[in-house]
Order: sequence, then structure tokens, then C-alpha cells
Amino acid sequence: MQRLFPALIALAIALAVLSSSIFVVRERDLALVFALGEVKESISKPGLYFKLPPPFQNVVFLDKRLQTIESKDPERIQTAEKKNLLIDSYVKWRIADPRLFYVTFGATDRGAVERLQAQIRDALNASVNVRTVKEVVSDQRDAIMREILTAVEARARPLGVEVIDVRLRRLDFAPEISESVYRRMEAERKQEANRLRATGAAESERIRAAADRERQELLADAYAKAQAIRGEGEGEAAGIYASAYGNNPEFYRFYRSLEAYRGSFSSPDDTLVISPDSEFFRFWSQTDESETNR
Repeated sequence: MQRLFPALIALAIALAVLSSSIFVVRERDLALVFALGEVKESISKPGLYFKLPPPFQNVVFLDKRLQTIESKDPERIQTAEKKNLLIDSYVKWRIADPRLFYVTFGATDRGAVERLQAQIRDALNASVNVRTVKEVVSDQRDAIMREILTAVEARARPLGVEVIDVRLRRLDFAPEISESVYRRMEAERKQEANRLRATGAAESERIRAAADRERQELLADAYAKAQAIRGEGEGEAAGIYASAYGNNPEFYRFYRSLEAYRGSFSSPDDTLVISPDSEFFRFWSQTDESETNR
């Protein structure tokens, strides 16, 4: 029993040393192996690894997953027109060089987040300060994001950080200029509405004038045709009258006298003061004589 006890102690010590010499690197981790305070090895591939037991060697793990930095409060950035915009952004990043990252920020990513936020703020100011509100909001928004990504990526690379993407999520006017912007937009819309009304009124007058001109042309053409047809009819009627007069002049004179009587006595109240022996009543006198002879 006395011989077994030292063997068990030795086995326990060996197991403790062995367990402290084995470490596992997971898929989401980066590992830095330190020997007496200096980085001896950087490991990025997952697996089972061995090292010397402490205090000779120890391991520090870093997160190699893609991480996101979202601004808690929108940044107040001034445009080239001296107008303030509230810009909300986010950045995607990860550790590219664990050795540089650890030397710069240590084992936590708080320092990296603060440094990247400051770099994004500087890049935002540099890109937005030289542009107008319209360019920032719509025309050149993609170009601004590319500029910020390029600037932040170049400044973050020496720190062991790889910047993957930078996005501007929301752009709003500062409260003090929102009202003036809305008033200007309202005035522009009213001006455009007035312009459209004036254009419509001018077009309406043009269409109305064209329609009136076409109406006058149609009436004139119809009147000319009617006069031509009337002239042809009157000429044809005159020819018929002349032919009838030539065939039987006495009957023609009688017919014309009847038309004159009909026109003169069209109303029961019509009265003529004229001599019975006048030429107008010639056929009436002949009628009376014929009745007397009978």
C-alpha cells in the first residue's frame, strides 16, 4: 500500500501536466501561444494542439467570426451647404492578424470597436463635408460608402483588423433644418403645379382656337357649297320657267298671278287698297265675266 500511494500521486501529477498541455481551437476561434510573455505561435485552424504546461506556455483565444459595429446614436455631420445631417451607419469587420490585433488591443475587442468607430466618424466627415445634401441623400450615397470603406480599411489593416463592409442605414435632417427643407420642398411643388397649370391653360387655348378655326372653315365651305347648289337650282328653275313660258305664255302669267295672290293674302287679316281694274286683278275680272256669261 505504501508503494501504491506514491505511484498514484505521480499519475495524478502526470495527468494534470498533460491536461494543461493540451488545448482545443474551435472553428470560431483564433489562438495565440505565449512563451514567457512573448507570442510564439498563431493558430487559425481548428483542432487539437499541444503546448508546454504553465508557466512556460499559455494560450489566449480570440474571436475570428464576422462582427458588426452599430452606432448607438446617429452622427451629426455637416454638408458643404453647412447643413447638419444625422447619419446612422454600421460596419462589418473581423480579426485578420491575431498577433497585430493582440499587440494593439489586447485580448478584448472593446478597443478595436472604439478605434473603428472613430475612424468611421472621421471618414464620414471627410466624405460628407464636401458634398451637398442632395448628393449625400440620393445622388452619391453609394460613392460615399465606397470612400468610407476604402479609408477605414486602409487605416484598420495595420491594426490587424479587416473591414468587410460599411453601410449608411439612415440619413435624416437635423431638427433645426427640417422645417426649412419642408418649406422649400413645398414651394418647389407649388411652383411646379403652377407651371403645369399654365402649360395646360395655354394648350387648352391652342386647342380651342384650332377648333374654332376649323369650325369657321367648315361653315364657310358649307356655305359656299350651299350657295353653289342654290345657284344651280335657281338656274335650273329659271330654265324651267323660261321653257314653260315659251310653251304657254298665258298659263305662265296665270300661274305667276296665283303665286302673287297666295303671297299677298297669306293671312286672313291682310288688306290691299287697290283699284279693281288694275293689272293685279286681271284674272279675277276674267273669272267674273266668265261666270256672268254662264
